[in-house]
Amino acid sequence: MRDVVIRVLLAEDEELIRVALAGLLDREPDIDVVATAADGRAAVDLARRHRPDVAVVDLQMPGLDGLEVVTELGRALPECAAVILTGHGRPVVLRRALASGARGFLAKGAPGTALADVVRRVHEGHRYVDPLLAADALTAPPSPLTTREADVLRCARAERPVRDVARELFLSPGTVRNQLSRVTQKLGVATRAEAYELAQESGWI
Repeated sequence: MRDVVIRVLLAEDEELIRVALAGLLDREPDIDVVATAADGRAAVDLARRHRPDVAVVDLQMPGLDGLEVVTELGRALPECAAVILTGHGRPVVLRRALASGARGFLAKGAPGTALADVVRRVHEGHRYVDPLLAADALTAPPSPLTTREADVLRCARAERPVRDVARELFLSPGTVRNQLSRVTQKLGVATRAEAYELAQESGWI
């Protein structure tokens, strides 16, 4: 049995997953799940109260998402190491997770014992990125958009009026419409909203 007991906060909005992960971690003699949360805001509040050594946080949660939770914990509890759980490893998410201060990045489909090992690693001051997520990020296709097209789509978002985009980017409304039309054609989607969602998910904007 290990001498040090690692205090863990677990934040996951799906109850079945939250209960299952808490049960797996509590089986480890050197890990103690001191609090669980179903949303991001509760995770931050509980962390302030219980002061865990490690916070295991789902990437997508109501209230605050996982990256926002990690950022807030970095300010409130800099000694707390954070691990992000996610179902995919988009390059933009990996970059943002590391930039937010997360020390671990683990796939939800990883073996049950993997989470406990990652908790120990980050508690010891190491970083960990799931190899499968890293491979997904490294093999992601490059953006088919030009720099100008990406700028226009980023500014236009899903539904912003063309005239507002044109004004902000110092372009004519016609140019903005043409750029957005090319974007939807390149991405093989029917609407600007679909293009924006796909480009965000792929890390192209």
